[in-house]
Amino acid sequence: MSNILRLDSQQEGFAEKLDALLSREADTGADVQDLVAGILADVKKRGNAALCEYTERFDGWACTGETIEISRERMEKAWNAVSDMDREALQLSVDRIRAYHEHQQQDDWEYTDSVGMTLGQRITPLDRVGLYVPGGKAAYPSSVLMNAVPAVVAGVEEIVMVVPTPGGEINELVLAAAFVSGVQRGFAVGGAQAVAALAYGTETIPAVDKIVGPGNKFVAAAKRQVFGTCGIDMIAGPSEIVVVADGGDPAWIAADFLSQAEHDEAAQSILVSTDAHLLVEVARSIEAHLQVLPRSKIARASVESHGALIHVQNWEEAADVVNVIAPEHLELALENPDEILPMIKHAGAIFIGHFVPEALGDYIAGPNHVLPTNRTARFSSPLGVYDFQKRSSVIRATRAAVEAIGPAAAHLAHREGLQAHALTLELRLKEKA
Repeated sequence: MSNILRLDSQQEGFAEKLDALLSREADTGADVQDLVAGILADVKKRGNAALCEYTERFDGWACTGETIEISRERMEKAWNAVSDMDREALQLSVDRIRAYHEHQQQDDWEYTDSVGMTLGQRITPLDRVGLYVPGGKAAYPSSVLMNAVPAVVAGVEEIVMVVPTPGGEINELVLAAAFVSGVQRGFAVGGAQAVAALAYGTETIPAVDKIVGPGNKFVAAAKRQVFGTCGIDMIAGPSEIVVVADGGDPAWIAADFLSQAEHDEAAQSILVSTDAHLLVEVARSIEAHLQVLPRSKIARASVESHGALIHVQNWEEAADVVNVIAPEHLELALENPDEILPMIKHAGAIFIGHFVPEALGDYIAGPNHVLPTNRTARFSSPLGVYDFQKRSSVIRATRAAVEAIGPAAAHLAHREGLQAHALTLELRLKEKA
């Protein structure tokens, strides 16, 4: 069987061993940060020239400002060229993602309080957003859909996409996904240089208000460094899944366990159960799957470096373990999942029951698959419509309202030593009707 770490909640030092398991290196040390900082500064200064030099160096093809652009017409050509089954699957996914995210729409609101002041909130979409679409070890048309559709629902005026094209080869399914999901412009560039182009703009690529979408360690470091110049969704780390199971088919559970491991050697898969025998059976099934999966080398490296099978005594302990991990994906493969669900505080997406594998959420269920990783589900949420909108406070006041609360505001301004602040109120309070 695969050499997967076994832990037991009753063993001495369990908490420390769990913490050690979760302490995966983000691999964005000073060397990565410094390299990325240089790329960002260079693209900011030299625009397309620097962008294309880095594209030739890292992606292996000589581009120009003109040849990197992917027009809406090119996306439509790809849409027409893919198979009927491709189009049907992409369209179904778009429809379901849109339907789900339409429920996240926020409305303006106002109320008038007891002193006659009217207070409220306006919701406005961002003007332009940039989608980073990964294109390294695999192509991800689903990532295009999950990033673009909520932006469309939010009312974003312009959606642009950057996608790495190693060797200059463009994935047709990615372009088809861009077309059907509403992307207006695309650019065949990736890496930190593409993030720089989106943040600062070049002669060809417009600067955006926010950059969303996952990428490798260089992309993550670049997004971190450009934050403030523009917004970002999150710093995405390697994918992860926790499966909590009390029975069912070991082969199913093992496949779910491996669903994230095949993404990346740094991905993390953890199985938690009260049934020690089930853990053994799932371990056997994991090994059986690894014998035949095309990406077994990646998956094996992931589970043997970062995976774990954890035995707990009861569902309270299982919930405690889950909340410490705060996983990106959580499967409750249980006969009575609602027994443990109220105890779960931290998880990006929760898949409930034996018939809801994580992959359903990746592609077709409707909720977003762009999720907080590396324990950030403790304080952040899945990508959604709200990430593409801003909230503005609205304040209206009558003279009577200012007379009622203005003196207190002026007093606080004086206490802070801000006399001009106080004066703006005191002049109005002295003014006669």
